[in-house]
Amino acid sequence: MNLPTTMRAVEITRAGGPEVLKTGTRPVPGPKAGEVLIQVAAAGVNRPDVMQRTGHYPVPPGASDIPGLELAGTIVALGEGVRDWRLGDAVTALVQGGGYAEYCSAPAPQCLPVPGGMTPVEAASLPETFFTVWSNVFDRGALKAGESFLVQGGSSGIGVAAIQMVKAFGHTVFATAGSAEKCAACVRLGADRAIDYRTEDFSAVVKEATGGRGVDVILDMVAGDYVDRELKCLADDGRIVIIAFLGGAKATLGLSDVLRRRLTITGSALRPRPVEFKGAIAKNLREKVWPLVEAGRIRAVIHKSFPLAEAAKAHQLMESGAHIGKIVLTV
Repeated sequence: MNLPTTMRAVEITRAGGPEVLKTGTRPVPGPKAGEVLIQVAAAGVNRPDVMQRTGHYPVPPGASDIPGLELAGTIVALGEGVRDWRLGDAVTALVQGGGYAEYCSAPAPQCLPVPGGMTPVEAASLPETFFTVWSNVFDRGALKAGESFLVQGGSSGIGVAAIQMVKAFGHTVFATAGSAEKCAACVRLGADRAIDYRTEDFSAVVKEATGGRGVDVILDMVAGDYVDRELKCLADDGRIVIIAFLGGAKATLGLSDVLRRRLTITGSALRPRPVEFKGAIAKNLREKVWPLVEAGRIRAVIHKSFPLAEAAKAHQLMESGAHIGKIVLTV
């Protein structure tokens, strides 16, 4: 296949607001050993993209400075040693950067087939959130059969993935959101109880709803003063997994419950982890989650899509917090 030498890509011209995103021209990357080159059809927009744009999320060594951590498209070139994929395969992939472009290279182990019946826009919305939820809820949080779960920010991209995935595996799900509309969306997606954090105390609601026991695992994107409140609504041996600091990176905690009730506070960041780690998550998703997606039990939740050239508008929407589910760029 004759590939072009240059491509359109969204560049961060300097740290700042959405207006610093500009469409420019970049060389088409070549796939390194173990990588595939994907002609991008759509790319997901995520909170880390906004953080990178504002100068608060450094690009890992060796990663593209073009934003975009997930995409869907067609494989157009294979790097040395790639055996599991063929030219023309429709895939969705988790990448370290470079998704906001016409072409992007991706490690072969971090690719997954586009689920049957899904559009490229829908498929592009899956990797970042699904990899994150699997890694933090089922691996690090070790959610087990019969346990209950709370996700903060249930209407976010992470939230809608977490609600659906956890519910599909048979768990009781609680979710917080910031309006009656967003709470209703969480319930439609499978939450047993959605809590409007503007009018309700999530800790008190969870304790009451569980008969005083509390939940076993909490996925927290807020941190800050939420953490102490989360400790109060954890069951004995419960786990809090922190994946972002939207409420602040510092917290004051009462630690007596941590000792007395054997509570765990942990966290992780996915982007800097090695290919082998992410490849293992991809394998679990393909075996355990993709069949649920193809059966319609877990679906993509798309709030809005924008053309690649309107990435700034996509970031404005992301920062407004008005969306329910994912925002996607079409290429």
